[in-house]
Amino acid sequence: MLAKLTSKNQLTLPKSVVQSVGQTEYYDVTVESGRIVLTPVRIQQADAVRAKLEALGIDEQDVKDAIAWARRE
Repeated sequence: MLAKLTSKNQLTLPKSVVQSVGQTEYYDVTVESGRIVLTPVRIQQADAVRAKLEALGIDEQDVKDAIAWARRE
């Protein structure tokens, strides 16, 4: 399938593609080996994760510390 990029850098996804991944309003955009990869993001799930982290008392600094710890060699 082809999709045309407009002069405003907008791209319309084919209906069949959108239907195959389910309705979503947002996509995570990455570039892998010269390809543009769109991954559907469901904001409600992210909100649920944020609420759970807040309920557990985990803040942004805790997350940064955990990432730094995991990346240590």
